[in-house]
Amino acid sequence: MRNTRNDTLQYIYTLCNRYEQQGMRIRDSHMSVRDYAQFAIMKFMLYLADSDRNIRDAEVDIINDCLGFSLTRDYVVRFVEEHRISGDAIFDTILSLLTVFINADIQNDAAEGSTSLMLLEFFDELGLEFITHDGKYDDRQTKAMAALMLRLKNYRSAYLRSWKKLKHERINPFAPMANNPELRMETPASAPPAADRPSAEQAADPIPKLKQEETQAEKPEEEPEEDLETLLENLNSLTGLSRVKEDLTSLINLLKVHKMRADRGLPQASVSLHMIFSGNPGTGKTTVARLLSKIYKQLGVLSKGHLVEVDRSGLVSGYVGQTAIKTKKVIDSALGGLLFIDEAYALTANTGSNDFGIEAVNTLLKAMEDSREDLVVICAGYTDLMEQFLDSNPGLRSRFNKQILFEDYTAEELVDIFMGICEKSFFELTDEAKEVVDQFFADRVAHKTELPGFANGRDARNYFEKTLTCQANRLATMVSVTDKDLVTITKEDVEKVALF
Repeated sequence: MRNTRNDTLQYIYTLCNRYEQQGMRIRDSHMSVRDYAQFAIMKFMLYLADSDRNIRDAEVDIINDCLGFSLTRDYVVRFVEEHRISGDAIFDTILSLLTVFINADIQNDAAEGSTSLMLLEFFDELGLEFITHDGKYDDRQTKAMAALMLRLKNYRSAYLRSWKKLKHERINPFAPMANNPELRMETPASAPPAADRPSAEQAADPIPKLKQEETQAEKPEEEPEEDLETLLENLNSLTGLSRVKEDLTSLINLLKVHKMRADRGLPQASVSLHMIFSGNPGTGKTTVARLLSKIYKQLGVLSKGHLVEVDRSGLVSGYVGQTAIKTKKVIDSALGGLLFIDEAYALTANTGSNDFGIEAVNTLLKAMEDSREDLVVICAGYTDLMEQFLDSNPGLRSRFNKQILFEDYTAEELVDIFMGICEKSFFELTDEAKEVVDQFFADRVAHKTELPGFANGRDARNYFEKTLTCQANRLATMVSVTDKDLVTITKEDVEKVALF
């Protein structure tokens, strides 16, 4: 780790010098980019050292070895006591350096790879080395680092998304041309050139004669797996869910540490990965579970990393002896991946003699023990009902010792989700339409307890789909429809939408 860390650091210094030669500077700082990088790295390690209020000799050794300093522990202790470094302060410090690297990636079109991602990976690895220098980890340091890195990764993702959007707008075929905003793509009235016309023989036989190799069915290419950093970026880029992201980031860091210990031949502590996802519908529980299954594979926790999603109907049969068989088949299909049981409380809601939900639970508990090395189970549902579910069987609460709360989305977050769906589908809103959308979700969130159909993120999806219907009805009445019309959502489209 030490040699790799120092090699990476020297490469970062080289990039800093190069970027400064290209005219890049640290905003509001008179330091060179390289000196500022060294300052940011030192401040990062001091922040971690102070997170548990117990600065150790080994931590000072890492600072000196990494940066070539000769600091004593007494000096570091006095410095930290005089200059308590807050989470916001260290975030701002590293952010200034990260922004230079992001701008360099954009300027060079990431020709040398994503140097901004490499910089964050360096801080990640340095932080893990720092908090596990003695083969252990401190929960306060881990949480402090997880929260900081999450904010930095979110900033990078948002920055690059904004840049990609601007880049896309320059090449979007639907975007109006500068000289003629109303220009339409017309179908050519003239016949194709002679060279492109079919011959008389081809016209007589409309079925083209293909080469033998072209008639053979080609095997579809397998979709390449996303690497760990991409999956983590996808997780961090989800709208809202800040508490969920922080909890999962801490868990992922813990798994990274366990992998480091395993690589170094150190004994492993048992860690249960089975979890309860509690919260109202539409808060992203399934989406997060799907990402988590892939992340676990990349971390070596699961062999396949697929997601199997079921509810009570997929586990429980109506006949004696059949529920265990049905549940076992579902579990077998999930081996190597993640089994996601939605509305799991329904398994134990009815404790009558004719209900077989308890049989499914008992079968599940046995499988969780027998296959704990290559199976993760997540049970999801309403918060209160999931508490009742855990209390229904003595073995459940001990198996599911991690609970993650998915809070309702705010009005602003629902608007962000809606706007994100529009952007991915190449739709733009007028300013008047955006005001209507803002007000709609503000009113909906304010009265959500009175709305039996309130569904968080699903409301944003349903609102989008109903908006497209309204837009289609409007366009159908127009004599001439431009490309601009096809991708524009107006006030008239959104103000007619009603959700139950």
